[in-house]
Amino acid sequence: MDRELNFAREILGERPYQDVPDEEVLREAERLLGGWMAGELRMERPKLYDHYALLLLALLRRNQELEARLSALEAQRMNP
Repeated sequence: MDRELNFAREILGERPYQDVPDEEVLREAERLLGGWMAGELRMERPKLYDHYALLLLALLRRNQELEARLSALEAQRMNP
């Protein structure tokens, strides 16, 4: 692939970031970053760093979701 990809545009397309599910962001980010690290994809370097916020936001939301689920499970364990 000769064309340099824009990290966020490849994930979002024409959609606003709020319309893209975190699971899709994580899946596509893994694909893009894996391809970039393997030398299979070329990324717009400055854009790659600028758009890490998209991936970071999805990871933060996933972490919050997992923490809430863990708290609920711990509460169930304490109050059987």
